[in-house]
Amino acid sequence: MSRTEDEELAVMKDWWQRNGKPLVTGGLLALIVVFGWQAWHRYQGNQSQGASMLYQQLLETALTPSGQPDTARVADIAGKLKSEFGGSAYAQYGSLFVAKVAVDTGKLDDAAAELNAITAKPFNDTLGEIARQRLARVLAAQNKTDEALKLLDGDADKAFLASREELKGDLLVQLGRADEAHAAYQKAKSALSEEAAVGSLQMKLDDLAKGDA
Repeated sequence: MSRTEDEELAVMKDWWQRNGKPLVTGGLLALIVVFGWQAWHRYQGNQSQGASMLYQQLLETALTPSGQPDTARVADIAGKLKSEFGGSAYAQYGSLFVAKVAVDTGKLDDAAAELNAITAKPFNDTLGEIARQRLARVLAAQNKTDEALKLLDGDADKAFLASREELKGDLLVQLGRADEAHAAYQKAKSALSEEAAVGSLQMKLDDLAKGDA
């Protein structure tokens, strides 16, 4: 091997020491990131599938001969949803179901606890608004109508404006505040299409008008 070749070999060894290992390390890191990302997506998919199956089981508790959910099984499945998938959309929809069962069995405190947990940290705005409106109805049933009204303060998403204002009208009627109830019903009506506004909402407006006559 000539001196020039020896020199070139030395240069190559030096380059490898300085750059080869970092390149291999970087390549391995890139592979780790790629495979880690794929594994994470598989994990997320498995998590979602597991939560979905539990939620389906929860809904199936209502498919009894009596048509009434098995409350013990509801509590068991809902507990698994919360412990294994807490904070997820499935867990919170499960809590809505649990709250409905609690209302149907007269356990308003239990229903309020489920709904409060969602409103405190909703998975998304839709779940937050559904829980808020249902909680307001539960509070009204507990003779806490003023507290229920406070829940409905502020602006609502356009998709929920009509239902929120109609609910506010219902609560204001309970409090005997007919003028404010009429204004809330009118606001709800304005947020609906002409066809959608001719049902029970119009009947409520008509009832208030009769009361003023």
